[in-house]
Amino acid sequence: MHEARYNGVNIIFEGIRVEKKPIDWANLGFGYIPTDWRYVSVYKDGVWDDGMLSDDPNVVMNECAGALQYAQTCFEGLKVYTTADDRIVAFRPDLNAERMYETAERLVMPPFPVDRFLSALDEVVTANKAFVPPYGSGASLYIRPYMYGSGAIIGVAPAPEYTFRIITTPVGPYFKGGVKPLRLLVSGYDRAAPNGTGHIKAGLNYAMSLYAGQEAKRQGFDENMYLDSKTRTYIEETGGANFIFVTKDGKVVTPMSPTILPSITRRSLLHVASEYLGLEVEERKIVLRELSEFVEGGLCGTAAVISPIGSVTTKDGEIFLPSGMKQMGPVTKKLYDTLTGIQYGTIEAPEGWIRTIV
Repeated sequence: MHEARYNGVNIIFEGIRVEKKPIDWANLGFGYIPTDWRYVSVYKDGVWDDGMLSDDPNVVMNECAGALQYAQTCFEGLKVYTTADDRIVAFRPDLNAERMYETAERLVMPPFPVDRFLSALDEVVTANKAFVPPYGSGASLYIRPYMYGSGAIIGVAPAPEYTFRIITTPVGPYFKGGVKPLRLLVSGYDRAAPNGTGHIKAGLNYAMSLYAGQEAKRQGFDENMYLDSKTRTYIEETGGANFIFVTKDGKVVTPMSPTILPSITRRSLLHVASEYLGLEVEERKIVLRELSEFVEGGLCGTAAVISPIGSVTTKDGEIFLPSGMKQMGPVTKKLYDTLTGIQYGTIEAPEGWIRTIV
């Protein structure tokens, strides 16, 4: 049983069977579909209020809000699944809560408590359980917690008030019609700088990558590969995903850098590689010229879990990863199948990885 608040009134959601919304789950895309409820909490006068569910998808704020004037925003992304035994579960949401807490501290925003993040997640998913796709559809409920400076501020300073919200939207599988290996371009732009904000999930980090991303797409590429901004020697990440590579002897290698966002998916895949598949894993600096020595590669993140890399174009030419030109390589496929099996409940999860909501 879950209890929530809506416009000051307590609502109790009990174990009542809810009919699913009339959505064509098999043909669901990866886009925004408004759901019935979202969670809202406001920080004012030094404290977060009790929070509530709202049926209004629109945000109203002052014209001088800190989010609008100085981009004081941060967010997270995670998914909720219907498992094989008909539970509704979230995958490692505690790590999202902790990462958002750390991001808020770096942006001089009042962190939303981890325990409240998790209880808010439970409330909003329970209220929207008719939008959670059924098991076997390949779809899931995408969860977007975000926070922004909602109070008015004209001088360069932290906003006086903040709003924390969680929205949900059902999404289909990222690879509609099968996996498509990606063509990447080594970007001439920098994503993050040493001692900057590359390691946190600030909204501005993503806005800063849009121009370079569109430039790559105009040239016929799917995504950018960013290098470290100090030496332009080491592989870092894309505008919205981490990298994972496989060597000829089956070792799983991923870049290490203080300017990379600590991906929850990457962290989980490394554990799967080591503890489930018995593979050697290594997190270290990866020089760009090493690309030709890898047999598999992928972009990893919440949306697709792993997107296989087919080729990378550098200023010296195109490098092909042989296992990714037509489909996922054998190692990345095992990583993908194992992690998604854990998420959907067909493979036993490590302790604490799965939060049962309903």
